[in-house]
Amino acid sequence: MTKEELKERTKIFAHRCVKLALSLPNNKLGNHLQGQLIRSSTSVAANYRAACLAQSKKSFIAKLSIVIEECDESLFWLQFILDEKLIAEDKIKNLLQEANELTSIFISSRKTANKNN
Repeated sequence: MTKEELKERTKIFAHRCVKLALSLPNNKLGNHLQGQLIRSSTSVAANYRAACLAQSKKSFIAKLSIVIEECDESLFWLQFILDEKLIAEDKIKNLLQEANELTSIFISSRKTANKNN
């Protein structure tokens, strides 16, 4: 997968998470989870773009670490939403899988970058 394809994939992930977040109930928990998921998922896409523009390998690895953290946090919020039964499993299953796959991709990328240091 190319850098540009991964940029697009993370952006699509963010859009999908935002749409799901906006469908959460309009109550205290729903509003909290909405904000958390929107923030973490959009951060995945934004920070990956920043990593692609990193000035050094050290900076790239640092920014990629942020992407991994935000990806894993997005996964947490998606799982939490499912645990609270706020969204049906069939509507969240693909996003859970995508969050897992993106996390794995970025962990692998960081390992590769660290080896080449």
